[in-house]
Amino acid sequence: MAKKATKKTEVRKITQEELQEVNKYAAVINQLQMQIGGVEMQKADLMTEMAKLRAGMQEVQNALMATYGDVTVNLTDGTITDNASNS
Repeated sequence: MAKKATKKTEVRKITQEELQEVNKYAAVINQLQMQIGGVEMQKADLMTEMAKLRAGMQEVQNALMATYGDVTVNLTDGTITDNASNS
């Protein structure tokens, strides 16, 4: 049986300094991507909370409308003005 000739190929590498520099950037990019993911999760939580608050506000507005009719409420002092007179 004949022996197969093995061909040695040279392994090419970047320098250690270049590798460190590339890894430094990769680590920072990965860290920022993780932070962005965390912020996106916070954003989703805040959007859910905002939807709940808006629904609550709508309930209060509906109750006020049932009691006082179509009015505008001054959020500083609580005075109300009929919207028909605002036209």
